[in-house]
Amino acid sequence: MISARDIELRAGARLLLSPATFQVSAGDKIGLVGRNGAGKTTLARVLAAEGQPAAGTVVTGGSVGYLPQDTRTGDLEALAVDRILSARGLDSLLAGMREAELQMADANPARRDAGVRRYAHLEERLTVLGGYAAESEAASLASSLGLPQKVLRQPLRTLSGGQRRRIELARILFSGSDSLLLDEPTNHLDSDSVSWLRDHLRTFRGGLVVISHNTELLEAVVNKVYHLDADRSVLDMYNLGWKAYLEQRETDARRRRRERLNAERQASALHSQADKMRAKATKAKAAQNMQKRAEKLLAGVSADRAPDKVARLRFPVPAHCGRTPLSAQRLSKSYGSLEVFTDVDVAVDRGARVVVLGLNGAGKTTLLRLLAGVEEADTGEVLPGHGLRLGYYAQEHETLDNERTVLENMRTAAPDLAESEHRSILGSFLFSGDDVSKPTGVLSGGEKTRLALALLVVSGANVLLLDEPTNNLDPASRAEILSALRRYQGAIVLVTHDEGAVDALQPERVVLLPDGVEDAWSEELADLVALA
Repeated sequence: MISARDIELRAGARLLLSPATFQVSAGDKIGLVGRNGAGKTTLARVLAAEGQPAAGTVVTGGSVGYLPQDTRTGDLEALAVDRILSARGLDSLLAGMREAELQMADANPARRDAGVRRYAHLEERLTVLGGYAAESEAASLASSLGLPQKVLRQPLRTLSGGQRRRIELARILFSGSDSLLLDEPTNHLDSDSVSWLRDHLRTFRGGLVVISHNTELLEAVVNKVYHLDADRSVLDMYNLGWKAYLEQRETDARRRRRERLNAERQASALHSQADKMRAKATKAKAAQNMQKRAEKLLAGVSADRAPDKVARLRFPVPAHCGRTPLSAQRLSKSYGSLEVFTDVDVAVDRGARVVVLGLNGAGKTTLLRLLAGVEEADTGEVLPGHGLRLGYYAQEHETLDNERTVLENMRTAAPDLAESEHRSILGSFLFSGDDVSKPTGVLSGGEKTRLALALLVVSGANVLLLDEPTNNLDPASRAEILSALRRYQGAIVLVTHDEGAVDALQPERVVLLPDGVEDAWSEELADLVALA
């Protein structure tokens, strides 16, 4: 169980959450919702004891498994299977057994005998902890999340962002924790994996808090909804399923509007009467009391709910370029013994619409990183054409400097702009006031997405490389990005699981990985998008 008492959340001076008291008990399946930047990730971090509230306390009974949005954690040299097993402390035992196996092959009899004894001791401990069955369980979880057996034997550094995300999700589910806190768990999952996850969470017996923009997941899983209202800085708690919550929330909004209108009418009448009475010195005290009553009436009701703010996204007017601003020939990439792809050719013509498809681990992100110059190919070359100006959106936000503030990242991206212009552009992406002074590392996934997109806006790029640009976004922000995709006049190379993003792009060409086949787009390929 997780018990929060009078917790208050702040981002600098800005209030995110007024003191709130609640608990997460076994059987609770809570959907934590609210617009981007409302403080959902901040609240999840506090509940997971990875952050501190501005006030109040959080007490945890039992173990808590926390899946953050940014899963770039752990020893990158560790095997993927060991990362999953580390949730129960089994990775160190298996690593010790592998070392003992090497020792058992030593030519020195004393060292060989010591290796045999060590191996037997570690194996006994592993058996007591259910280690061999646990390895099978970990592999089964990974398979359900779309990770084949061969991936589990690879070092983490060789995996794509989507594969790393799945490994971390498998690790949290494998941990056997009493409570789970999952921040956007469906990111990078194909449709089959999302379906499996829904069923798994539905039967989970512990306490669950899930942050997700996947309404199908919320509808299938949650039995409570906590709405973090960014306008009122209040956590509205509904002991209802998803559909009933949506209806009740709209009913509550209409009730608050009626109460506000009634209060405003009464306050207006009191103000008018007070103005008339002030003319007479003998009634000045009574007029003052009426004024106070009017103010009290207005203070006792909620303000009208403002429409959720949405970043105003306009991709840059592309700089002039040649007919084929970006191409690549015979690209190959391997990580150690793992071959990702070989001999891939790509040609991106001016204004082209290209979508890259392939299963997780096929090299989609790797291809964009090679085209962007973030990594070097083992063979082949990337050929910039006349006038190329490249904009790269990375799914893990590697293009952002987490040590620098929001404003400092913007200054680096657009050094020729005045600070007033920097602030104006950031304001259009909902970063205003003290928000621009936040270290980028503390931003939520949705806020990092907005900042990365803001940096693209000032790039003047004529070729955009976009890797999962709709992840972590609320529906309104996602719709704004899709609209911007439709309007942009430059070339786009897109990697996505989002079928709506492909519809908005209206691709002309497709690159199928790992084979590297480039072909004309066909609607028959649309079914592969959610599976990719």
